[in-house]
This record gives sequence, C-alpha cells and structure tokens, in this order.
Amino acid sequence: MAPMSAAGLRPLRRAERALAYGLLGWSTELVFTAAQNLLHKQTRSPHLQGHSYLWMPPIYGLCAVLYEPLHDRLRTVPTAQRAAVYAAGIIGVEYVTGRLIERVVGVIPWDYTGRSRFQVHGATRLDYAPLWAAAGIALEPVDDALRSLRVGWAG
Repeated sequence: MAPMSAAGLRPLRRAERALAYGLLGWSTELVFTAAQNLLHKQTRSPHLQGHSYLWMPPIYGLCAVLYEPLHDRLRTVPTAQRAAVYAAGIIGVEYVTGRLIERVVGVIPWDYTGRSRFQVHGATRLDYAPLWAAAGIALEPVDDALRSLRVGWAG
C-alpha cells in the first residue's frame, strides 16, 4: 500500500493509473476515429461518430505496466530514439493483443485486413508508426502527471 503524506494524500496506485490510461486511450480513440470518418471521402459525415471496442480500455491500461517502466529507462535518450522505441512497442502490443483476442473469440476487433498494404495479419499497421511515435512522446507528460498526482479523502 502506498504511504500517506502528512496531508493524508497518497500517490495513485498502479491500478488507478491503469484505469486513467484506459479511459484516456479509449476517449482518444473515439476522437481519432470520428476525425478519420469526417476526413475520408467514403465515410465523410458531420455526425462526428467515433467508434471503439470494449477490449480497448484494458489494452490501453497496459501503459501502467509496460509504458511507465519503459519511459523511466528512456528519459535520457534523445527524442527521436524514444519515439522509435515507443512506436515499435505500441505496434508490438497492438499485434500481440489483437492476435490474442483473435485466438479467444475468433476475430481481431480492429482488423486492418484490406485497409492498408502495411498491415500485418490484420492485427497492426506499420504505416501507423509515426502516429504511435507521436503518441508515445505525448504520453510522457501524462505519465509524469499521473505518477505525481496525489489523492485522498477529505475530512
């Protein structure tokens, strides 16, 4: 259990940070897919309707277990190298989780088959590497903020 400070506040537990990453990732995915649907000719719609899957919050929640220690190890590494490592890691997690879900239920929810020549077994897209690199860099201050956040009960 995390120690309480004199003011009765404690840092977020890993599970709480996982929940925060899960909700942040899920909401970001909804905004991203709504923007994609608005910008692509085939799906252009003023409804700004995004989509996601119930599988995603736990997958995004893995940041608390996988991303945080990686971020700690890469803090002194130049930005371009950190970005490349983050992109490779996110692509790897997307691939592994997609294939695991496929094994359990028979489908990859976000199946990329036919949507990119850079897809791998429908589970990930290598052409998303720049996006994932940027996401990894953007998560650094989020990670720092979540780990410095203190919570407690009033009264």
